[in-house]
Amino acid sequence: MTDGDYLLGTRDDEVERLGVQARVWRPRVLDGFCRARFAAGQTILDVGAGPGFVTADLADLIGPSGKVIALERSPHFAGVLRARALANVEVMEIDVNDSGFGHAIADGSWCRWLLAFVADPARTVAHIADALRPGATAVFHEYADYESWRTFPPSPDHERFRELVVKSWRDSGGEPDIGLALPTLLDDAGMEVLDVRPLVDIITADDPLWQWPASFIASAANRLVELGYASADEGVRLAACLDTLAPGTRMMTPVVSEIIARKRSG
Repeated sequence: MTDGDYLLGTRDDEVERLGVQARVWRPRVLDGFCRARFAAGQTILDVGAGPGFVTADLADLIGPSGKVIALERSPHFAGVLRARALANVEVMEIDVNDSGFGHAIADGSWCRWLLAFVADPARTVAHIADALRPGATAVFHEYADYESWRTFPPSPDHERFRELVVKSWRDSGGEPDIGLALPTLLDDAGMEVLDVRPLVDIITADDPLWQWPASFIASAANRLVELGYASADEGVRLAACLDTLAPGTRMMTPVVSEIIARKRSG
């Protein structure tokens, strides 16, 4: 697989899409950081930091006396992140599934839509837990029911797109609904789950949140063609699936589980 073995790619168009995603999700992400009590002066892990949109928010939150350790395996993403020149951010180019990244070095961690793609989620969770100090908190956003992503009324092209996305993820060894297993993985790694809540919306095309699934469809349809899951003609049709919806169509976003956990003492 190209693009550093990232299923969704790591090129500039994907960086742009991740920027849209970060802007749309920013209020909920910051709320999760607040609920996990991330604060100035702490050391926070950004696990699977990508091109660093959320890394910048973390850097601002913990301030000059704190430190963000951004963990990213893609050279391109890591390069984009380094170009931000954030003084309180250390970038580690590392595959977090293959290698640990320290013992008891951090006061908190953040991870979003990473565990759905790694070969061994339990191993990654164990690496995160090992890097946290006793009492440190971790925030995760992972899908719990990806196939809940529907339109009202259903769109055959959107249903086909979602089906191919799920197949491509599972064929690559990932699990889109890893959020369902995450509480058990955390418990096994010595983490106590403090809170679990669903993040889901029903929206229309005039809602700003619509930009998130729309931008994903536009880029991922092309990626499905590149990976052989769709023909060129089908890819064009799938990329335009939201454009053909009837006026007033509603969309339910895929259910995301927000999980906040704490490293046990002893």
